[in-house]
Amino acid sequence: MHVTVFSTKPYDRRFLEAANAMAGHSLSFLEARLSSATSGLAEGAGAVCVFVNDEVNASVLARLASMGVKLVALRAAGFNNVDLEAARRESIKVARVPAYSPHAVAEHTIALILTLNRNIHRAYNRVREGNFALDGLLGFDLAGKTAGVVGTGKIGEVVCRILTGFGCTVLAHDPQPNAACEQMGVRYVPLEELLALSDIVSLHCPLTPATHHLIDAQALGRVKRGVMLINTSRGAVIDTRAVLRGLKDGTIGHLGLDVYEEEADLFFEDLSQRFIDDDVFARLLTFPNVLITGHQAFFTGEALANIAETTIDNITAFERTGQAAHEVSVEKIAR
Repeated sequence: MHVTVFSTKPYDRRFLEAANAMAGHSLSFLEARLSSATSGLAEGAGAVCVFVNDEVNASVLARLASMGVKLVALRAAGFNNVDLEAARRESIKVARVPAYSPHAVAEHTIALILTLNRNIHRAYNRVREGNFALDGLLGFDLAGKTAGVVGTGKIGEVVCRILTGFGCTVLAHDPQPNAACEQMGVRYVPLEELLALSDIVSLHCPLTPATHHLIDAQALGRVKRGVMLINTSRGAVIDTRAVLRGLKDGTIGHLGLDVYEEEADLFFEDLSQRFIDDDVFARLLTFPNVLITGHQAFFTGEALANIAETTIDNITAFERTGQAAHEVSVEKIAR
């Protein structure tokens, strides 16, 4: 099958080519992001392979359908950038990677927590400048603290297990409780209670209409003062402007982000020689208690291999049967 791969980085090509060695699909790799302006580059392909910041809206899907594209293969778990209803209308199947090394994102989450707590990022810069003073680097023991995990799928489950190992009391919130989490002593509570009791709140839920701006000004009005807030799920799960206000007034004591609401024009690119024209993002970077990474939580060799293999499996299954191995249905919109 001829597949046009958008938003390709060198590591994408390496892992996809390895996964495709036996399948034998014809992969065309493009650095360009999929959008209305670039959709014509998929001419002649039966499928497109896209990533989290590609635009798969109604106009793009109509253009793809007119060129004979029948499958959108996401090399990610999230599908909030795809208009599923429009895909159904255009008879285009949408497939995703529902799970890939949950340890990758979970361990990155813990790295953010530990770095913020013990001010590793600040200490690193101080020592390089010959400053060995400890003032301003005071942290706290994780043992005995209460951590709230919002979303306990495969990633959230691993986060719960690690936090339990640190000696934290772990609370969780999820419409569908995970029995494995309950067995390790995690207690499920309403979101309001989790926010009120947790010293650390870590977000691991998908972006849906129900979770859009889940952490907003109202939610921040319920948290413990000085809470540590971590988001490695999707940027728009938090209202960034509300979080900025929370940082300014001390409601939020530490903020760790691997995702950002307006990341599409920032992340995965080297902008070091350019001016970043995003005042909200620039303001976040001025806070010493904020740590941002550029959507790299998934970025381990194991995870990239899993993503590539599942993506190729989706394409192969679709070519053989007309049904991808991990299809996303329009009903997912409401979840």
